Amino acid sequence: MMAKKRKRAADDGSWGKFIRDIIVILLLVLGIHSCVAKPFYIPSDSMMPTLRNGDRLIVSKYPYGWSYASVSFHLAPRMKGRLFGRLPQRGDIVVLEHPDTRIDYIKRVIGLPGDTIELRGGALIINGKPIKREVQPMLSIPVDANLPGPDSSLYRFVRRGDDGRMMLELPVVRETLPGGATFDTIDMGPGYATDDYGPITVPADHLFLMGDNRDGSADSRVPVAMKGLGGPVPFEAIAGRAEIISFSTDGTTQWYNPLSWIRGLRSGRAGTDLHPPREEAVVNRE
Repeated sequence: MMAKKRKRAADDGSWGKFIRDIIVILLLVLGIHSCVAKPFYIPSDSMMPTLRNGDRLIVSKYPYGWSYASVSFHLAPRMKGRLFGRLPQRGDIVVLEHPDTRIDYIKRVIGLPGDTIELRGGALIINGKPIKREVQPMLSIPVDANLPGPDSSLYRFVRRGDDGRMMLELPVVRETLPGGATFDTIDMGPGYATDDYGPITVPADHLFLMGDNRDGSADSRVPVAMKGLGGPVPFEAIAGRAEIISFSTDGTTQWYNPLSWIRGLRSGRAGTDLHPPREEAVVNRE
């Protein structure tokens, strides 16, 4: 009988140690996700052509300091302020919590506190000056199970290529912001509600955010009732900065089939740096 009791006590101790180890591991993962970096999945085409539905990113948590939005899985209550806060640069790609719904969004920083933001006919104007815009050659991207994404605005640009493959033929405009950040956007032409906006001055401790798919992004130009951000976003809602694409999948992977994990990888996406290049000539004039 005593031997059975000792065995039961040993088993109870083993289970207790196992549970403690699991709790420590979970807390460690939560700490790394909240303070250092975490993975992020792109679920839409709102940041095309820079980001594609199916891209997996690494998002760093420390470049702008920490706030309630830094805590992964939305575990922290909303609160004002930021620890060791430092404003993003125009052109940074940031992950944020929607100020109302707390759903994760990913957008590009366009306006900083005090900036006046305006759009006329799809052309962006910052502090009364139109930004540099350069029309680029049409961009051809293969259609796959992830692209265009669900509820995408890009289906009208699907064409059949000479080899019979379905392709997205996208109209691209390269923009350069004050400070020199340059990146490609999609401009589908006139007639969209978001082509004309403002002028609006970004309040203190707020940021104006837009998607690179200018006519297919629910961002600061779009009311909350239409799933947009409803204007400039409080700085404390920013969770982190997008750093690099770790890998990208075409939508054909199956969790139970490891071979599909390899076949479903998109080539040429892994390792893509998400920091926008900055034109030195523009920086020197600022």
